[in-house]
Amino acid sequence: MLKIASLTVLASIVVSQPFFSLETDWKTLTEDSYSIEYPGDWELNQSGIMGVSFLLLSPLSSDEDAFRENVNLVIQDISSHNLDLDSYSELSTGQIETMITEGKLFSNERLKQNGQEFQKVVYSGKQGVYNLKFEQYYWVVNGNAYVLTLTCEINQFDAFSDMGEKILNSFKLN
Repeated sequence: MLKIASLTVLASIVVSQPFFSLETDWKTLTEDSYSIEYPGDWELNQSGIMGVSFLLLSPLSSDEDAFRENVNLVIQDISSHNLDLDSYSELSTGQIETMITEGKLFSNERLKQNGQEFQKVVYSGKQGVYNLKFEQYYWVVNGNAYVLTLTCEINQFDAFSDMGEKILNSFKLN
């Protein structure tokens, strides 16, 4: 079970890099089990780095900017663990304060979108030199946990949360 929660936390810190985007044309990534929309000036990476299904990287906001805010998706096969959304969420959120340096949970709520229930979790913590804030959505469907994460520098989170939530909320399970 710890491995599952660790992967969830890892998904939130997988790429700690910034996130600024003017309104641009949007693109859609469509796969067999999901689709998501994202700004056309964001970089799509589907290399599978660190076990993510995709990574959306924002453009850098300035020459001094060293961190690219991002959205990523991790899909975990949890079929052998008999976890539902409640138990998966409890396990995952329980690891935040122990798996993330200076981890702090801000909110944890059950929501429904596109006819599907999901857990929305917001928390912060440190990774290396970065103070980060994360917004994660969890779904448990057909033996898989889908963990969609927005990662921002903590001092940039408010500036990018609208765009980030627009991307997160465009996510649809097929």
